[in-house]
Amino acid sequence: MRAIVIEKFGDPGVLEMREVERPKPGPGELLVWVIAASVNPVDAKIRATGSWAKRALPTVLGSDASGVVEELGPGAKGFEVGDEVYFAAELTGDVHGTYAEYTTVPAAIVARKPRKLTHLDAAAVPLAGGTAWEAVVRRLRLQVGQTILIHGGAGGVGSFAVQIAAACGAKVIATASAGNLETLRDLGAHVAVDYHKEDPTEVALRETGGVGVDAVLDLVGGDLTPKSCPAVRPFGRMAFILGPKGDLSEAYRRNLELHGVRLMREGRRLEELSAAIDIGKLRPLVEEVMPLDRVADAHRRLDSGHGRGKIVLEVAAR
Repeated sequence: MRAIVIEKFGDPGVLEMREVERPKPGPGELLVWVIAASVNPVDAKIRATGSWAKRALPTVLGSDASGVVEELGPGAKGFEVGDEVYFAAELTGDVHGTYAEYTTVPAAIVARKPRKLTHLDAAAVPLAGGTAWEAVVRRLRLQVGQTILIHGGAGGVGSFAVQIAAACGAKVIATASAGNLETLRDLGAHVAVDYHKEDPTEVALRETGGVGVDAVLDLVGGDLTPKSCPAVRPFGRMAFILGPKGDLSEAYRRNLELHGVRLMREGRRLEELSAAIDIGKLRPLVEEVMPLDRVADAHRRLDSGHGRGKIVLEVAAR
């Protein structure tokens, strides 16, 4: 089968298309025929400096996939051959990535593909959508009538977070560059902020009459989390997906809850996302679809740090 393999860590040039042996599903695993896979910033981090992920080289990269169950390993339950499924694979250890025509995955972290989505769209959902759901729904516990400030609202995770927050009935203030402001509004943001021209904290305070927002979701990193503390009301909540840098003493003075968000793989979360998608409350924002052999171009886009939504790799025509 075709797969994208790396022999060493480095720039996108280390990504190589190869013919490799098809994996066999172990106990509790599914063998999935991958129709589409999406690329994520964490894929690029593993490719560049992946020793932290404890991946033995050579390795097949890729986290997200949508496809069809081809075979059940011993003891695998809940699925049948022919089921259309999607999932986010584990990142670390002895795992088989999704940049391949076939991959193996524990059945417990798989869910049936949303009925309303094609495989190309479904592949854009699991990691980014799951992270946004974890942050907005489970950690920040956003409720009707509350206000949230989302930094990086047009990116992969951000595009889901804006929609989820709006679906919760919250007022959404989201930041992006000037070229993505209309995208934010289309996704459901009530206030779209060009962070190059306006201070998001000042906008948040203005929009809340000086009281401050109920929650902040920082999807950018650096010192944005500590800089955003003055934008949050006392006893408010903050969540981030990258380690914050800088002085967080203002968070203590305001009695803020701080949540570091790392997605734990589970099928139930994907089922929750599927339900929201199938009733029309959530949709993936796919920027571009590329064939599998253009994966290096997709990674160069990731390395640039710019763009909106997700890039999807078409692995198999269907």
